Amino acid sequence: MSKVSYYTAEGLKKLREELNHLKDVERPKASQDIGEARDKGDLSENAEYDAAKEAQGMLEMKISKMEEILSGARVIDESQLDLTKVLALSKVKIKNQINGMEMTYTLVAESEADIATGKISVNSPIGRGLLGKSVGDTAEIQVPSGIMKFDILEISR
Repeated sequence: MSKVSYYTAEGLKKLREELNHLKDVERPKASQDIGEARDKGDLSENAEYDAAKEAQGMLEMKISKMEEILSGARVIDESQLDLTKVLALSKVKIKNQINGMEMTYTLVAESEADIATGKISVNSPIGRGLLGKSVGDTAEIQVPSGIMKFDILEISR
């Protein structure tokens, strides 16, 4: 049974597009590469053929993994989410108690995480530490360098 994971509509669309690209563009190219290598002669001593077969195997494994992820993917209905607690897709403004720095993060699925745009995974240490917290709560999060404490300042969608 596949693991259920939650995505935004945009994130799920991007995942489907990537899978379609692998199936419609990369798979035929891998088959063509194998055919070209096969035409070069003796397969027992053909490194190009072995490399093409291995690349095809890796591609098929990636396609299979993405199909498994998509079979358990669910789109989150943001209108039904509780705005009083930090959940997936919450936009959270936090303040580091030690240095006073304020940051705003959006908690997203692992495949949508992009720290440059302020999107962190709900499975990351900070993401897990923020889940379920409300405005005014303090999140104590274990990170490799020790325990960090963040005040929850604001939660939005």
